[in-house]
Parts: sequence; C-alpha cells; structure tokens
Amino acid sequence: MRPQSKIPPTIDRNATCLNDFVERSQGEFFMARSTGVLLSALADEAAFDLTAIEQFSALAAIGLEYYSLRFIDIGRGIKNVMQLSMSEIQKIRHLEDRYGLNVASIASPIGKVKLIDANDGTKNRYVPFQKYLEQDVKKACEFAHAFETKLIRGFSFYPPKGSRPEDHLEEAVDRIGRIVETCHRSDLTFGLEVEANLVGWNGDMLAEIHRRVAHPALVLVFDAANLVVQGCSEAEVYRQWTAMKPGLGWVHIKDYAKVPTRGRSRTGSHINEDSLRNFVPAGQGAGAHHKILKDLKAMLPSLSKKLERRGIPGVFLDLEPHVRGGGQFGGTSGPDGMGIALRSLCEVLDSSKVSYHLRDFDDLLAARGDRVPKKK
Repeated sequence: MRPQSKIPPTIDRNATCLNDFVERSQGEFFMARSTGVLLSALADEAAFDLTAIEQFSALAAIGLEYYSLRFIDIGRGIKNVMQLSMSEIQKIRHLEDRYGLNVASIASPIGKVKLIDANDGTKNRYVPFQKYLEQDVKKACEFAHAFETKLIRGFSFYPPKGSRPEDHLEEAVDRIGRIVETCHRSDLTFGLEVEANLVGWNGDMLAEIHRRVAHPALVLVFDAANLVVQGCSEAEVYRQWTAMKPGLGWVHIKDYAKVPTRGRSRTGSHINEDSLRNFVPAGQGAGAHHKILKDLKAMLPSLSKKLERRGIPGVFLDLEPHVRGGGQFGGTSGPDGMGIALRSLCEVLDSSKVSYHLRDFDDLLAARGDRVPKKK
C-alpha cells in the first residue's frame, strides 16, 4: 500500500528554496508484489484544462495509483514540471496524498533541444550544454527527489534538420552520458524515449546510444506510435522493439493508425509532429502491442529485479494516448479518452496474460484506515 502521507512532517513550509525541504528517498518504495506491470499515465492528457484536481480526479476514478508529471495548473496557470515553484510542489504533493497517487516519472523535456547552434528552420531552442547540465538537468534531479520518484524521462537531442542523425551520434552520446552520470550521482535513472526528429529516432539508434553510454543509470523508453508515425509497419515496429529490449526501462503506451510508408531512408526524414491526427487506443493501430506485451511478459521477472535494485518499484506502462491529438511537446485525451485508452490497454494485457492492478474496494478500505478482510 502507499504511504499515509507523502509530505515529510519535518518540512519547513516557509522554506525559500527547493533544497530546504527536499527529503531524498531512502528506498521507501513499494515494490511490485508480483511480476506484473505497474500502470501509469501522463496525467495532463486526462484533463481538458490541466488543473491538478481535474488530472488527479480522472486518474483516481479509473483506478490508477501512479502518474507521470509533465504539465499542470496548480492555480497560477499551466506550467511544465520544470517551471514549478516550491510552494506549487508542496500543494501538488498534498493533492497526491488526497487522491492516492504517486509519481512514476518526471516527464521532463530534457534532451529536446538542439545539439548544435545552427539555424535549421525549426523553432527548437539551443542551450550551451554546460549551462544546460548545471541548470536544467540539476533541476530535474531535484524535482525527482521532491516527488519521490527514481525516474526522469528525457530525449536524445535534435540534430540539424536535414542532416544524418548518425553523423551526430558521437556528440549525442557524450552529452547523454554526462546527463546520465549527473542522474546517477543523485541516485536516479534516466529514461531515453524513442521519437522522430531526434538523434535517437528509432530503436536501432537508441540501442547504439545505450551500448556506447554503457551506464547502469540509463534505460530506454519504448513508444510504438512514435515509430508508426514515421512509416514503420507492424513488423518493423516489433523489430525496433527487439533492438531496444536489452536497454528497456519502461514503455509508453500510444498507438497510431497505419500510415502509408514514407520511403523513409536510413537517415530519416523530418516529421511534422503537430500535424499528427491518427492516434488510437492500444491494440487498434499498427503498434504491434499484442505481440510486444506478450514478449514483455517473459522479460518481467528479470527486468523487475533489475529496476528494483535501483529503487524503482517495477516495470511501468505509461499511458500517453493522444487520442484527441498530439504534438511535439504533448497531447490530449480528456478524461473519457484516458478511460477508453486504459480499457483498451487492459484488454491487450488480459489477452497477453500480463498481470496488473487497478484500485479496488480493498484499496479504498485501506485508505480509509479500515482493516481489509481476508479474501476467501
């Protein structure tokens, strides 16, 4: 069960900086009770207005106990997690306790910046790397501790538009390695997500980055839809999954209706992410989720143990459905869309015989402080 309160009683509520009240985790994580998966969601996708109460109400109602934090409105407008103030973090943590939620990962935009300071026709920003490491990456680590999660989601940098990602692999590996070491020194794990237009645009490239960085604090985050939008067939999606398996950390659950093959070359072509409209629930697109989750089942015992050694409670399936649309920095599903997406995922998990848990009456009784009756 989850802790009765996520706010340490020793917090100075008049503290003036984040480090004044961050209590670093001492390994008090609730490990997976079986070799099943842990269900989570990008919470902002479940809300139309992105208020914390709307996000948390939707997730609690559909039975989730974990969420990944990306965009949220705690009363001062919508902010990315990286822009939250100390007082806003405190308020979110109190609300988490009220709604029975825990943070699975900090869904940061780390790595979604230009690798090179060059005008390539995109709006992607460039930040000198040392400054980026000392400010953005350090802040992401502080926030992970503040929200008591071991996981930070990130990306593999934008090469100049039109260039070969392979030509920038060495530089990306160097920067990612330094980010990962920073996370490791804070007892955290960095998850690198596969996505179009980045150096790690497919599973093969991410697998090579993982091999070259060769650090226990680096894992890979698979996302089938991020491959389908680039023209990958179901067979190719599964091949990319296979390439990423040795470094796998967790899985984003997002599917996309089959699109015509774009004749994508080995170097790739630029994808206009803001024009994507054909996202569908898991199992209804070309994401090969049935086959992938059946394969994941065989990996769960060893992968769960590997993650638990780093203080991570288990293998997360993180819903990011985009069923009402998505773009470069997020998407929306609404409370109904998130419910639809979760039920579709559960159907795939049931057919694949992968175990999972959604809140039930016993959880409510425990949260209420009542004794849970023994099941006959």
